[in-house]
Amino acid sequence: MSVPEPRLTKKSKLRLLEIAREAVFYRLQRGSVPPFSVSEPELLVPAGAFVSLHLDGNLRGCIGSMHATEPLFETVADMAIEAATNDPRFPQLTPKDLSKCDLEVSVLTPFVPIEASEVVPGKHGLYVVRGPKRGVLLPQVATQYGWSREKFLAEICRKAGLPEDAWRDKETRLFAFEAEVFSDSSLAV
Repeated sequence: MSVPEPRLTKKSKLRLLEIAREAVFYRLQRGSVPPFSVSEPELLVPAGAFVSLHLDGNLRGCIGSMHATEPLFETVADMAIEAATNDPRFPQLTPKDLSKCDLEVSVLTPFVPIEASEVVPGKHGLYVVRGPKRGVLLPQVATQYGWSREKFLAEICRKAGLPEDAWRDKETRLFAFEAEVFSDSSLAV
């Protein structure tokens, strides 16, 4: 199974983080977001992306779009706003908290079908589908928790509201993707 790898320059990564932060700032302070001027060609290509907000080392919001429907820079701006204002697990971010947040962007490769035996925790993100139930976990989640392949598969099923062993059922479909993950703190080095 071959997953295409995303490739962004450091300049493009910094620009995406800047767009994410500005989009949230303008939404929180002014209620609307001005259009962004983008010249980097790789930011104009449609791509799925997640934006995670971390405050004092703890997750403070994470929302994404898995499918490439609009240019990457627009997806990142939209998902940053959603993570800051509409993640149902957290109250809306305040402007004061935004200034202390570490923003993390995960740019996704297209999804490809994968067999459970081919899943590599930390390399692959997973999307599981069975009937109307769906779930997604980014590649870095398995690394963060030190999960084995079986634990990662069980957790993606649990997240989708399925039994933890549903990945063994032929009716359950697994899709893999990779992500280019970067944050304010990782690029500050």
